[in-house]
Amino acid sequence: MDLDLSLGRSHTNEAKIKNVHFIGIGGIGISAVARMMLEEGKNVTGQDMQDGEIVNELRLLGIDIKIRQSYENIPKDTDLVVYTIAIEYYDPELFKKLKERNDIAIKSYPEMLGVISKDKYTIAICGTHGKTTTTGMISQILIDGGKDPMVIVGSLLKGKTNFIAGKSDLFVVEACEYRRSFLNINPNVLVITNIDEDHLDYYKDIEDIKNAFHEMVMKVPEDGYVICNPDDENISDVIKGIKAKVINWQDYFDAGLKLKIPGIHNKKDAAAAMAAAATLGISQSSARGVLAEFPGTWKRFEFRGKLSNGILLYDDYAHHPTEIMATLEGFRELYPKTDGWKITVIFQPHLFSRTKLLLDDFAKSFSDADEVLVLPIYYAREVDDGTISSEILAGEINKHTNNAKSFSDFNEAEKSLEVGPASPTSQGGLPEMGDKNIIVTMGAGEASKIGDFLLKK
Repeated sequence: MDLDLSLGRSHTNEAKIKNVHFIGIGGIGISAVARMMLEEGKNVTGQDMQDGEIVNELRLLGIDIKIRQSYENIPKDTDLVVYTIAIEYYDPELFKKLKERNDIAIKSYPEMLGVISKDKYTIAICGTHGKTTTTGMISQILIDGGKDPMVIVGSLLKGKTNFIAGKSDLFVVEACEYRRSFLNINPNVLVITNIDEDHLDYYKDIEDIKNAFHEMVMKVPEDGYVICNPDDENISDVIKGIKAKVINWQDYFDAGLKLKIPGIHNKKDAAAAMAAAATLGISQSSARGVLAEFPGTWKRFEFRGKLSNGILLYDDYAHHPTEIMATLEGFRELYPKTDGWKITVIFQPHLFSRTKLLLDDFAKSFSDADEVLVLPIYYAREVDDGTISSEILAGEINKHTNNAKSFSDFNEAEKSLEVGPASPTSQGGLPEMGDKNIIVTMGAGEASKIGDFLLKK
């Protein structure tokens, strides 16, 4: 596609863009743009703070990636730099040097989404929870329906990719509300899955969050669509005075819909996906057929394997109390406690601020788990001020369910998981061997590394 980068400080246009460098290339969203540039024949390089599955996948495509971020890692012949907005906070010196450049185009990842969506008919999926699954569902419906969309999603779809090139003018994109970054996108169809308190390290409160979503819906043109639940208290405020047509996804909801991924939350996402498909002329029966075979996305109820002692191992991205409860309800739908199934959750809290501000909600969110092992908090862009910890969280969980234990580091957690007849929180071993035990590594950080350890053992 022809990208209009005339907004760059150097007025660089797409014809001149040959060498593109990505800062934070291992991010699940920004890496999709790297894939797009590579498919367009650009020379792509990148850097990130650490290795990981996404970085490894990009290296397999031939992208040169340096670990440990530095301004000096930017090649001299670079025409365009695309950066993750996180560097503004965890590496302000690098960000300052980057913004001082006036000889190359500089774009943040959200700005690049704006560039891509500018000349496309854009279906943007936003919301506090469920946007990744909904994006995946819509994408699959459109692909199977012959619409051939371009897709950028905040996870990995079938085939281990977060980018699908597409040849049509349709663009399906997951739109994140963090720091109002989704306001860069130009949506024709906007799906709002739900609105909840999150990213409180940036937003003041729920009203501030709702204001951002209101700005987003106001960007949808009069001949466009906003797909949401208008009966939801938060959403009803957001859609007041908008120009676009409102479609209630509840009209498409079917509690009896058969999906491969369990949970009422996934059926709600499916309803939103069917509503979006309807705006593009795809019948409900066709959409339902695709959804019945939808396998889910990476790190969403992902089955990783069966351990040698019969335990089933899963991985899930849930990192907000609402997501944790919905995910565990989904597990209990497939593995009822009444049938003797036991669920051990290995949870890594994501961000000090989220853990602290939503502590009471986190404490109540593990009622469907038999045991909870709490890993050290994944700090990402934040600094530990000593006021919150995994130990504090485990203590709060125990006030409600008395089934949690915290660990000071991953090594301690791994040692506690040596195969044995005892349960993790009681005597330091894996649950008793058998086919009625499940372990779920959970969180938006690195909890899946414990799953890697268990699979190797």
